[in-house]
Amino acid sequence: MIKVPTLAECLTEGRTPEILFWVGCAGSFDERAKKITKAFVKLLDSAKVDFAVLGAEESCSGDPAKRAGNEFLFQMQAMTNIEVMNAYEVKKIVTTCPHCFNTLKNEYPELGGKYEVIHHTQLLRDLLEEGKMTIAEGTFKGKRITYHDPCYLGRANNIYEAPRELIQKLDAELVEMKSCKSRGLCCGAGGAQMFKEPEQGSKDINIERTEQAIETKPDIIAAGCPFCNTMLSDGVKNKEKEDSLPVLDLAEMIATAKDL
Repeated sequence: MIKVPTLAECLTEGRTPEILFWVGCAGSFDERAKKITKAFVKLLDSAKVDFAVLGAEESCSGDPAKRAGNEFLFQMQAMTNIEVMNAYEVKKIVTTCPHCFNTLKNEYPELGGKYEVIHHTQLLRDLLEEGKMTIAEGTFKGKRITYHDPCYLGRANNIYEAPRELIQKLDAELVEMKSCKSRGLCCGAGGAQMFKEPEQGSKDINIERTEQAIETKPDIIAAGCPFCNTMLSDGVKNKEKEDSLPVLDLAEMIATAKDL
């Protein structure tokens, strides 16, 4: 059992952690996404990263409200978070959610929240390259892995290589979908669509994307976003392949390779 410190606890001890881990709503409350959070925390702990969380002081980043068109609610949520983080003098944030990543990085600065924001795949890559973390060879050797680019990580922020470098470090075979990188296809959850039923159409987007993934004949579908993970997992279930085709976050894969 890993004890994760909160910024409030760190303050009482008179220390300032190097990194704030922004857990996000999915990582805090969604049962599937909690597994990603736990895997990432174990990796941070094993690499002796100086980090803390906000705990009960963390609120929604405001991404769903903004995407749904409620700018007023977004600004209320954002300002609350900014006041809390600025009070703790937060400088650097890491998050496993590209939606939170994009909002904190690109939309908080104009409201007074200026931080260095990185995605967890970037931090994991850096820790491996700096030798602060090592992974056992062979766990994923020879596995065919296709990677789905989250919209808010890829097309919105041009982060394509860090996740792929992690797959290569796992000594696995990366097989690209026909729509990838800057031409990637949305999983169907962005723009607050996660929280509503899709409009009428001939096919749901997550089914289309899952079919593209299955075309690559993968052993694993890799994701770097809890929303994408949910949508692709639902797609795999729709194709009745949930027992043979796992959808895993890269943090989970790295943690498995480390046998944490």
